Amino acid sequence: MIQRIQTIFLFLASASFFGLFGVPLATSNDTMAGIFADKIYNIFDNPVLLGITIVGGLLALITIFLFKNRPLQKKLVYGVMTMGIIFIIVALLLVFQDNQSDLTANINEQFGIGLPILAILFGIFANRYIGKDDKLVKSMDRLR
Repeated sequence: MIQRIQTIFLFLASASFFGLFGVPLATSNDTMAGIFADKIYNIFDNPVLLGITIVGGLLALITIFLFKNRPLQKKLVYGVMTMGIIFIIVALLLVFQDNQSDLTANINEQFGIGLPILAILFGIFANRYIGKDDKLVKSMDRLR
């Protein structure tokens, strides 16, 4: 049902993805070529990161409204978590690939690097409560 707790977790997962539009992933004090050319690393530095962020956020929002089809909802939550994992892998690969040219660069992680991790955690919690909701509905069907 839409008023269940998994709705809150899915909304928080979506907010975690869309929060990446406002916060940087990392900063650097040194001016380098590549993603740290402006000393800030955010999702706008790579179109793949931007696409993953949009898909992950929209997928979490769409999943909220599929409360009548819980098996599909669980599969889409796995997709949201997969988007979070792919985002982390791509973001780290880009940093390490860009940092190989200048190994003395000072890179400072920012709050944005934790948002995909939060989205994954919220997806885990949402999946758990979707499963509990499914069990509750099945037990009520048995009582009829």
